[in-house]
Amino acid sequence: MARRTLPSISTPIIMASIALPIATALLVGWTLVFARNLADGGEVAQNVWLLVSGVVAFVVLMTQMLMFAIFLGREILEVRRQDSFIDSVTHELKSPLSSIKLALQTLGRDNLPEEKREVLRTMMLGDVDRLSLFVDDILQASRLAHDREKLGMTMSEVPLAELVDECARSVSGHHQLPAGAIRIDVDPAITAISDRAALRVVVRNLIDNAVKYSDAPATVLVRAATRRDGDVELEVEDAGIGIPPQDLKRVFHRFYRVPNERVRKRRGTGLGLFVVWALVRNLGGEITAHSDGPGRGTTMTVRLPAPA
Repeated sequence: MARRTLPSISTPIIMASIALPIATALLVGWTLVFARNLADGGEVAQNVWLLVSGVVAFVVLMTQMLMFAIFLGREILEVRRQDSFIDSVTHELKSPLSSIKLALQTLGRDNLPEEKREVLRTMMLGDVDRLSLFVDDILQASRLAHDREKLGMTMSEVPLAELVDECARSVSGHHQLPAGAIRIDVDPAITAISDRAALRVVVRNLIDNAVKYSDAPATVLVRAATRRDGDVELEVEDAGIGIPPQDLKRVFHRFYRVPNERVRKRRGTGLGLFVVWALVRNLGGEITAHSDGPGRGTTMTVRLPAPA
């Protein structure tokens, strides 16, 4: 699919940079003219009034120009993110749909062995699950972006080890990982104050991301500990492709994906970490990303309130 040409973000910045000095020059010239007129014996009240009106008009003009530049820049960035999102959505939808179509065509053949039918059925179920998770991510991101006050979270004590184990088994099955690919180091006694369903989405997304952005064979470590202040700290560490320092905060933005060829080769929409960030924030916690750079792995750290 041909990628459409997007307007450059430098255009509004250049326009504002040119307009500001021009307006400044006009203000200075205006001031000098009135000062000379005043020195030549012009009416003081009239000159002062006109000078004040000019200054006010200048301030209003500059404010409008700055607001225009900021607004236009944000709009161009949003269009870029949405364009990237549409490309990702196209890939995310076409791949499983093509796989399901091929499987159905194969199932239509006569004398197809029963074991082959079972393999195809399992494959189609996996593709349907992938589509379902994809749609859930989009709906969740939409709700988090526009309706944060109506999430209906129920806070309770959640045993962390049990939840992490459940999510790890789910991700392992989805990616067909070998035993031991996801290691868990969480004390069964650790609990966190959270909404169980929301925390499950957070943990599963972080583990899935760690696997997805790791080269085979993927190795992921999930560990948790209780801090001195009583809060619970959960870390998901991988030895994958890493994140450039300038993108460590941007990866939590909606639709954002690191502009890197190794990232583009992996399926994704730029919504997963946004959903994680928004859910963690609504749970009263915080999330940070750490990486020593490309090719050196990533550690996602979630801090959650501890039981009272």
